[in-house]
Formats: sequence, structure tokens, C-alpha cells
Amino acid sequence: FDENGRFIDGYYIVGLLAQAFLKKSPGEKIVHDPRLKWNTLEIVQKASGHAVQSKSGHAFVKQTMREKDAVYGGEVSAHHYFRDFSYADSGMIPWLLVTEIMSQSNKLLSALVGKRMELYPSSGEINRKVKDVAATLRRIETLYADNALNIDYTDGIGLEFADWRFNLRASNTEPVIRLNVESNSNMELMRQRTDELLNALGGIAG
Repeated sequence: FDENGRFIDGYYIVGLLAQAFLKKSPGEKIVHDPRLKWNTLEIVQKASGHAVQSKSGHAFVKQTMREKDAVYGGEVSAHHYFRDFSYADSGMIPWLLVTEIMSQSNKLLSALVGKRMELYPSSGEINRKVKDVAATLRRIETLYADNALNIDYTDGIGLEFADWRFNLRASNTEPVIRLNVESNSNMELMRQRTDELLNALGGIAG
């Protein structure tokens, strides 16, 4: 939470930490998951880093980080991984790093992430129980694929359009399906598309 009591999704902390690591070590690799990614990709590109996508989940992220020798990896679920911490995740290290960034920049957390939240508003992860996960994924892909600019199968399905995108995936640990939606500088569009997808899911939900 920031100083105003506003919840800061882990997605935006990933971008903040990626930027900090690349400031210290330009050209390094940053691992991210495919659920929400536009904010992270833009930050890494502007900081002259290399973004590497991994399937969600600590086992997959850690493996990718080791294979690519990435300095940092982050998931939108607020799991953060560090090369100098044996590629393992930690909750204490991100807290200390964010405190360091605030101290060095003399900025409050709201100022550090507020603009990024406006540029890439996101739904956060929404869970729904469904009768058949595979059938649900196929149904949603069929509904949206014709207009998609890109379809990614790294983890579930990720469909990208000109000004918004979404990822729909099965949980690795629960009998549910997980939805994440983001847009390019358009909060209302993000909300509309999220409602639209939830309605579509509702038609085949268990």
C-alpha cells in the first residue's frame, strides 16, 4: 500500500524494481510472467535491458532466471526473485529495495508508481471456477482470435490487440481459471473489456 492507503498491485512493483536493477546494471536480463507485461516491457526497453518471458510459477521463473542468468525476475502475483539470492524469491528484499528507491529519489511510493498505473491500468488477477478449463480456454480464444494482433501460449492464452490485451490461464494449484486484463492508457476500456470477458466466462462457468 502507498502512503494514501491505496493498494499497489505487484505488477507495478515489478516494473519499479526492474528499472532500479537496470540503473545499477545496464544491459541485464529481467524475467517476467505473461499475465500482465506491457508496463514491464516498456520500462525494460527504455532502460536498455532485455526482457525474458517465463511461464508463471516459482519453479518456471527460477529455471528461466538460471538459464538466462537474469539479475531479477518478478511476477504480477508479487513474487520477486534475485540472482544474488540464489535466484530464490523473497518478500523482505523487495521491501528493502523499495525503501531504498524512495530514499534515494526522495519520492513517495505513489509518485514512483502512480504514472505507470495510469499508463497501463490493469484488472488485477480475477479467479473463476469453471467446469472444464480446456474448453473454456478454447471458447474464449475462438471469440477473440480473429481480431487479435498476437496470440501467446506461454501460459494459458494471451491475446493482444492495438490498445488492450488479456491473459487467461489455468491455476497451477487450484481448480480455477485466472484472468488478467490491461490497456494502454485507458482505464474505462480496461474495465469494459474485463466485464465483457467475465460475462463470456459466466456463460460457461461452473
